[in-house]
Amino acid sequence: MCYRLRVIGFLFCALVLVGCGAKKRAISDQSSVVSEPTWHTCLIQGASATVSTNEDRLSASVTMQTVRDSMLVISVMPLLGMEMMRLEATPTELIAIDKIHGRYAKATYADLNRQLTPSLNFDILQQICAAELPTGSERARLLYSFGNETIELVIDYSPRRLDVPVRVKNQPLKNYTEVDISKWL
Repeated sequence: MCYRLRVIGFLFCALVLVGCGAKKRAISDQSSVVSEPTWHTCLIQGASATVSTNEDRLSASVTMQTVRDSMLVISVMPLLGMEMMRLEATPTELIAIDKIHGRYAKATYADLNRQLTPSLNFDILQQICAAELPTGSERARLLYSFGNETIELVIDYSPRRLDVPVRVKNQPLKNYTEVDISKWL
C-alpha cells in the first residue's frame, strides 16, 4: 500500500506538469507582429488538484509559482498546508522532490515523454501553471496515459495574481537522495 501511495503521489505531481496538448495560437494577421507577454510572474495559491486512476483518487491543495519562460515551481500540500512534494521545472529539465521520503529525481522532457501521453514541453507546463489553458482560468480537466493506465487530472484554479513576488529558488538537495526517474516511475 505504501508503494502504491508513493507511485500515486508521484503520478499526481507528474500529471500536474503534463498539458492537454495545447497549441500556440496562430496569428491570423499576415504581418509579423510579435505580442509582448502580459505578465512576468504568476502566483496561484490554494488551487485544488485531483488525480484519478482506475483504482485510486488523490486530492491536494497546490501552489503554482511561475516566472515567464524561465522557471516554475509546483508545491503539493495534501495535509494541513505541509509540502509533500515539489516540482521544479525549467525549459530544459524537471526535478521532482519527494519531501516525505527524502528523495528526488531529475528528468528531461524527453525522459518524461517516454512514459506519458500526450507529450509535455515547457510551454504547455507554463500554460497549466498560469491558468492559460484553452479550457479557461477556472477549471481544467485533462486526460493522460501512463503506460496502460488512464489518468485524469482536474484542477480547480483559485484566482491568479500577476507580477507579484514569487519564490522559485531551487530547493537545496543535499539532504535528499537522488533516484533514477525510471525506478521512481
